[in-house]
Order: sequence, then structure tokens, then C-alpha cells
Amino acid sequence: MTTIEPFLFVIAAVFLLAGFIKGVIGLGLPTVSVSLLAVAMPPGKALAIVIVPAIVTNIWQTFVGPYLRDIVKRLWPLMIGTAAGIWLNAGAMTGPNARYGTIVLGILLMIYAVTGLTKFNFEVPPRNEKWLGGIVGLVTGVISASSGVQVIPSVPYMQAIGMEKDELAQALGVFFTVATLALGFTLTQSGLMTSATALPGAVAMVCSFGGVFIGQAVRSRMPAETFRRWFLIAMILLGIYLAASAVYEIYRA
Repeated sequence: MTTIEPFLFVIAAVFLLAGFIKGVIGLGLPTVSVSLLAVAMPPGKALAIVIVPAIVTNIWQTFVGPYLRDIVKRLWPLMIGTAAGIWLNAGAMTGPNARYGTIVLGILLMIYAVTGLTKFNFEVPPRNEKWLGGIVGLVTGVISASSGVQVIPSVPYMQAIGMEKDELAQALGVFFTVATLALGFTLTQSGLMTSATALPGAVAMVCSFGGVFIGQAVRSRMPAETFRRWFLIAMILLGIYLAASAVYEIYRA
């Protein structure tokens, strides 16, 4: 028991921070928590701890708002494509190339952060939403199965079809709920989610909710855009560290 206690303190700190970030800007819990935990463990094991709190907080976000029916109507190709991509790339975190997952994670964090800082935008006409949504979902699912990150290219796509503010926040909850459930199923099938992740997952869930509540309180008192900018800069630095350290370890081997 003494060997797991320090680890649980790390879990608590990571998810308190990740929940805080989600409370302030509306997203980032899986991205931040997987990225920080990946410093000390493979992304697959980190994701197995993240799954339960991510699902619970996303379900909560799903039902906060009046747009659920319209969101499902518009995003079903994206969600089906994501689930299919995860299924097609199942086992990526436990296969022979699993050690490259940290490099992929670091690169994706940098792409995500740079895209957010530059506010790069493009528009998708309504007539192209269905077929393009399926393709974007498929790419997102393949990436998610190997890295645990579900924000690229799904989030830019949701912004490109015109979702903003409250509708986008609820849409993120709906999409991440479906994607995380699909990912959790594949992790269970591959043996990464076991009873050993139950206690860390419970600690993570409690601390996530605590962080979200604190973040929501802070959001009302500080400019969310300022916090978001520094958060994205931190993600770039973390992405560089993860990718560089993983390349160094592979080179040493």
C-alpha cells in the first residue's frame, strides 16, 4: 500500500489541475491529464485511468444546454466515424509500435496548441457536413486509438461548421462522451482497463469534479481568453518535452 500512495497523490494533483482547466475553458481534461501522466507512464496506461472521469464529466456537459437534438442530428457522421476509427486502430497502444504513442501525443499537442493560438479557421458549407464529418471522425478515431487525444481534427471541424459558445460546449460534451465510451471499450478488450485502475480512477474522478467547480468559479472572475492563451503555450512546451524525451529513449534503446 505504501508504494501506491505517492502515485495517488500525483493522480489527485494532475486531475485537480485538468478539471480546473476544463472548468475555466470548457475542455482539456483528457488532453491535459493524459499528457501529464504520460511523463511517468505509457499513454495507454494513463488513458485507462482517465476514461471514467472523462466519461462522467462529459455526460454532465452533454446535458447542460438545449441543443442536444440538433447536435446529434448534425454530428452523427462525426461520431460514427470516430468510433469506427478507434475500432480500426484498436490495439495501437499495446502493439509493437506503442512506444511511439508518446511521440504522436507530443506532436498532436503542439498542433492543437498552435492552431488555437493562431485561431486558424475554415468554413464547411452545410451540404458538405455529412461526408466530411465522417472522414474527420475516422481520422480522429485513428489518432485517438494511438494517442488518447480526441481534439484533432474534430474540434476545428465543429468550429468550422459554425458551432459557437454554448452550442459548441454542449457539442464537445456529446462528442467526447461517444468517443471516450468507444475508446474505453477498446481499452477493456486490450486488457489495459482492469481492477487495478479502479482506485486511481475513483481518485481521478473526485479530483476532476473538484477542479471543475474551482475552475468555473475562477472563470467568472478572470478573462477566460487570457487563461486559454497561457494554457496553449504550456501545451506546446509539454508537447515538445514529451516528443523529445520519447525520441531520446527510443534512440538509447
